[in-house]
Amino acid sequence: MPSPTTEPLRKELARALPERPFALSFWDGSSLPATQQGAPTFEINSPQAFSHLLRAPGELGLGRAYALGLIDTDDIDGAMLLVDGYEPPRPGPLQIVRLALAVLRGAGFKLNTQLPETELRLTGKRHTIARDRRAVRHHYDSGNDFFKLFLDETMTYSCAYWKGGATTLAEAQDAKREIVCTKLGLRAGERLLDVGCGWGAMAMHAASRHGARAVGISLSQPQVDLANERAAAAGLADEVEFRVADYREMGGEQFDAISSIGMVEHVGEERIDLYAQTLFGLLKPGGRLLNHGIAKLADFDTKDEGPFSERFVFPDGVPIPLSRIVLALERAGFNTTHVEGLQADYARTLDHWIASYEARYDEAVAIAGEERARVYKLYLRAARQGFTTGWASIYQVLATRP
Repeated sequence: MPSPTTEPLRKELARALPERPFALSFWDGSSLPATQQGAPTFEINSPQAFSHLLRAPGELGLGRAYALGLIDTDDIDGAMLLVDGYEPPRPGPLQIVRLALAVLRGAGFKLNTQLPETELRLTGKRHTIARDRRAVRHHYDSGNDFFKLFLDETMTYSCAYWKGGATTLAEAQDAKREIVCTKLGLRAGERLLDVGCGWGAMAMHAASRHGARAVGISLSQPQVDLANERAAAAGLADEVEFRVADYREMGGEQFDAISSIGMVEHVGEERIDLYAQTLFGLLKPGGRLLNHGIAKLADFDTKDEGPFSERFVFPDGVPIPLSRIVLALERAGFNTTHVEGLQADYARTLDHWIASYEARYDEAVAIAGEERARVYKLYLRAARQGFTTGWASIYQVLATRP
């Protein structure tokens, strides 16, 4: 028998939400049905979920409750689409009081608003070097073994290139690295800077396949440590170097080419012009830049990707429109020579990451803990949704310093 304490709550929710494109199931076995077919079900596993929904209604409260396992769903993709587009009716003051009392009764008048351990709230001016270091560390705190669960063996953490006919993720990532080198026209002996080098696959590809001398930079110490180990194991220690450094800390050095893959999303509107100017200054005259990054196709007026991503996944990571990226490059003095969109390629890449991650989900929990494992399960699907719904695309922009 359902607990009688949830009955007032179900009645108030039904009154407040007469049209429900979702169903609710409660911790005591009771439920509130959807008013339309094929709707996702939100499984409320504890009355404590309401403490987060009351404290932060919308995406952030739901995200907190999901990370803590207080809320689940039978259809993650459907639930995310609903959260993105659903606008419930605004309750009046009396209705708010009734709902709050019903929630308190359902929770036995005990609500806890303890925040998830994996939530990060940054302070201070956005996109300083110190704050960017903290944001990057937060994302990669899970450790190298965690990312091995869903990336290919080269640990390439960016959009693969499927247009050339690749049939496996490893082939598509190899094709992506090769097309970057081809677009840059890399020649033996040339010096390449790889900005946001990850675990080193791009720099090692440029050295081993094209004879380049490569420097890779990242703000993550574990990434750099593993990248240097991998380069040494591949016999490339003399041709490739990896450093913990910010692009703003590379002054005085000169390169023939720069690859920036999956990095521009973390620069922000606040620093996009400085980013372009800095890379321009690092190139020799005649040097080439390949900028590969996500760009918004919608919600141009919002300053972040949403509170869930901002707190749990990529703090301060904000894709900006392609036009703004190209404008910054042109203002810095670059000539843009080629642009290619890879929206479908990234959606397909994420299909592979999601399948691998969810097949090894128990290992993810063992490595990173239940909270972070749940966050990434949601994040990977949300990222795919961004490309399949047209919220974002990804572009390779080739530009030269005259």
